[in-house]
Amino acid sequence: MVKVHGRCNLACRYCYLYEGPDRTWRDRPAAASPAVLDRTAGRIAEHATAHGLRSVALVLHGGEPLLAGPGRLAALADAVRARVPAGCAVHTTVQTNATLLTDAGITTLARHGIRVGISLDGGLAAHNTLRTDHAGRPSWPAASRGARLLADHHPDTYAGILTVVDPRTDPLEMYESLLALRPPALDLLLPHGNWSSPPPGLPGPTDTAMGPGSGRATPYGDWLCAVFDRWWPAPGRETRIRLFEECVALLLGLPAATESLGLDPVNAVVVETDGSIEQVDSLKSAYDGAAATGLDVFRHTFDDALRHPGIAARQAGAGALAAACRACPLLTVCGGGHYAHRYRADNGFANPSVYCADLERLVRHVAARLAEATAGDPP
Repeated sequence: MVKVHGRCNLACRYCYLYEGPDRTWRDRPAAASPAVLDRTAGRIAEHATAHGLRSVALVLHGGEPLLAGPGRLAALADAVRARVPAGCAVHTTVQTNATLLTDAGITTLARHGIRVGISLDGGLAAHNTLRTDHAGRPSWPAASRGARLLADHHPDTYAGILTVVDPRTDPLEMYESLLALRPPALDLLLPHGNWSSPPPGLPGPTDTAMGPGSGRATPYGDWLCAVFDRWWPAPGRETRIRLFEECVALLLGLPAATESLGLDPVNAVVVETDGSIEQVDSLKSAYDGAAATGLDVFRHTFDDALRHPGIAARQAGAGALAAACRACPLLTVCGGGHYAHRYRADNGFANPSVYCADLERLVRHVAARLAEATAGDPP
């Protein structure tokens, strides 16, 4: 994940990156320099060569990466592809708020093999009232125009929509509003809260109920179950929902890779605008400097990053989880939930997810639907 531009043209009021506890972005350049991008391309190729990788996922991120311009994004994608060994595919995506998308810009991205993922709070203006620009003006008119431009004229470049779950919204209205934007895939993400800074609708830090069977309320699990029950029996696949597909795969004993479920080790690293190598951004929701490693692309390799204690801890599977998680029958599916959601100020990340009850609700619900669907199958 490469931070091509470290600032954003929006000022979303809930943003964990710019409104959360981490302040490291303030001291970094607004945009990555040509030297940082060149060195990053070299480091990616070096790592792909050393490990004989057959593919690399390159995510162009921010801030708002389109502030750097489609041309600079295209140049980075081309540089990485030119340097990786023959036979190594580079799957490149830009994650954008869609407000800066134009037909010419999308055409440039498509020509250079860059797909476009969009971040929205839903498919209606009413869902996006907290996504405003720095002057307080709504972003929805420009964002919806960009999303429809992709769907109508560049469907092959459309990677999908990322939406953070808000249990205060109607789940079916939200889902169907997003379907209207014709995304090939949806990522439904839980807000980046934790035990010391709980997400909306969950008990505060004085509540000590943790782990499976806690009896905590499950507003996020309920919301997700409602969407699952709309998505699962549809006569045709309306869109892919990664969280649901990977939950089903894990329940069937198949491999699946997501930060939110399963025990597969995390396989992402971030290059910041100054060339710093960091852990994934979600850790910045825990405390100031949580994602820092002290490494950079000029002096260190990505293998050095893999040996960093913070990243190594996320490669340890079940051994790194709280005792309550290791004893849970849902361990191989839930995997302890998202790492950032386990944080508690007094003991770090050695806890179940703050969403433990919600995840249990979702996994058991999906398991029940899967059992119903396969009840008549031969053994």
